[in-house]
Amino acid sequence: QVQLVESGGGLVQPGGSLRLSCAASGSIFRYSIMGWYRQAPGKQRELVARIFTSGTTNYADSVKGRFTISRDDAKNTVYLQMNTLKPEDTAVYYCKLESINHYWGQGTQVTVSS
Repeated sequence: QVQLVESGGGLVQPGGSLRLSCAASGSIFRYSIMGWYRQAPGKQRELVARIFTSGTTNYADSVKGRFTISRDDAKNTVYLQMNTLKPEDTAVYYCKLESINHYWGQGTQVTVSS
């Protein structure tokens, strides 16, 4: 069983930055695709960014150039650096591990407001 624990969310002003972390238990992290998703109130959960085992990344158009996903396989951790945050980035952010099975974290709240 894999457990994912997100951290780093909070309240930030527009234009600010936050760095989210997601730590995974177990031994399959390095063999897995990792992703960050978000869900705003009244909206469906959407993909923010994914990173493959090769290091290849892809991003939602809405965050390209502002967000960066990275991974540290030695620490079983994936990160999401979020810069130039906008109010529309406000959401609960979830970490996802994709292997034979898929696992989700519990989510961390990001609020962008002045």
